[in-house]
Amino acid sequence: MTTIRVVIADDQRVIRDGMKLMLTLMDNIDVVGVASDGDEAIALVAEHDPDVVLMDLRMPRCDGVTATRAIRADHPRTQIVVLTTFAENNEMLAALRAGARGYLTKDADADQVVQALRRVASGQADLAPEVQNRLLDMLPPDRPLRDGPPPDGLTDRELEVLQLVATGMSNADIATQLVVSEATVKTHINHLFAKTGARDRAQAVAYAYRNGLAL
Repeated sequence: MTTIRVVIADDQRVIRDGMKLMLTLMDNIDVVGVASDGDEAIALVAEHDPDVVLMDLRMPRCDGVTATRAIRADHPRTQIVVLTTFAENNEMLAALRAGARGYLTKDADADQVVQALRRVASGQADLAPEVQNRLLDMLPPDRPLRDGPPPDGLTDRELEVLQLVATGMSNADIATQLVVSEATVKTHINHLFAKTGARDRAQAVAYAYRNGLAL
């Protein structure tokens, strides 16, 4: 597995040091810099060309949304994963519009953080389930479901999995709901990604709503 080069940006030293220690213990993760605000994060990205910045939102001098926008404009190869205590709708939308591809809250465990870094570094999106649910809650209501067979050759089971993904369910939750293994769920998701052209769960959810497959 390719090593992922990471910059950590957080104004709280205990968070920065703790996150750096945690990530240095993980395979194929290289922390190349730590920043205490957005300005430092922008400078470190210019210096080290990291794959991902793990970005707090509320920081002095230059906040995380402003830093995200600047980094994505000047260094489009570098991806952003937001890691914040807060998940308020306006901040969440601002960060995603600025170009963040991942969004986690600070109650995420080590595996969730590393998964987000790896998924975003590979060009996918990774949004915490509660963030997905908030985005879904903001969608316009009362769009009718599509009648007839599923589009793009989706099977009935793949459509069922897609609809559960659109509710914000994890693979483990879907496996429990359908009484199948997580491996089976992953297979269905890979198939529906291929058929719909979705690169990640966020794009699959957008496809579901765009085609009237989910409420």
